[in-house]
Amino acid sequence: MAGTPLSRAEHFIWLTARVLEQRRFAYHFLGGGADPVEAALTAYLNEDGGYGHALEPDLRGPVSQPLHTAHALRVLDSIGRCGGLRVERVCRYLTGVSTHDGALPALHPSIRGYPVAPFIPVVDDPPSDLLATGPVVGLLHRNQVWHAWLFRATDFCWAAIEALEKSHPYEIEAAVAFLDGVPDRARAEAVADRLGRLVREQRLAVLDPERLDEFPVAPGYAPGEHHFPHDYARVPDSLARRWFTDEEMARSLDHLAADQAEDGGWPIRWRQWAPGTALEWRPIVTIEALRTLRAHARRID
Repeated sequence: MAGTPLSRAEHFIWLTARVLEQRRFAYHFLGGGADPVEAALTAYLNEDGGYGHALEPDLRGPVSQPLHTAHALRVLDSIGRCGGLRVERVCRYLTGVSTHDGALPALHPSIRGYPVAPFIPVVDDPPSDLLATGPVVGLLHRNQVWHAWLFRATDFCWAAIEALEKSHPYEIEAAVAFLDGVPDRARAEAVADRLGRLVREQRLAVLDPERLDEFPVAPGYAPGEHHFPHDYARVPDSLARRWFTDEEMARSLDHLAADQAEDGGWPIRWRQWAPGTALEWRPIVTIEALRTLRAHARRID
């Protein structure tokens, strides 16, 4: 298909995306407004202040879940609407579903009985999870949201990240999302420096896409589910950007740009377990790929 990366992606979005992703694409790339994005997001909002209805496509069913709600907060953050009464209600929901130590589980057991990705276990008494908690806490801090829920959740994230000795890419991404937003910048920088060394020592980022075989896929991940510097440093001012040389970052962004498929969308690399989930994820991944490329001053139009 001829055309710029953006025009090809636009065709893919109109062909395949949910209304929310259509509105998000219009906001980020076509001069669309924030109100239509928020209106589309509200369709996923439940009375308890959380979000459900497969907003995060790997979790099906109507019930509110921490991962859905984290997804909603990322959308609100991206349109400058992460504040006010809507986020106050979200924080009340987060308080209600938190574990005994004040953090979030990956899955709340209310999802039992609905379809869910087989790689996310449903248990009756789920533990606190950095993957669910870190991005939410970092995002709320970055938006200067103050709520009682944040105190214990922040302490949990610091303890979990500072205790990491062996990790995997999604856990590191969650840690970065926390560290990029938390107010104590000196502590965040020191912890991020240690994480960066861990990422390089454990080869959790592919530093040269031409030598994929030298970088193992994490245990439990799908074949080919590699992670690259741009997955950690989605914007240039991320603390994770310091982990990589300019040459390594350039190779990573070249790889991301070249990964656009013939149909105009970007692929998903994790395990696909149902046809509908893959179809719903690809527009989300496509929007984020374009935003990452643009953030790093790559030409997309």
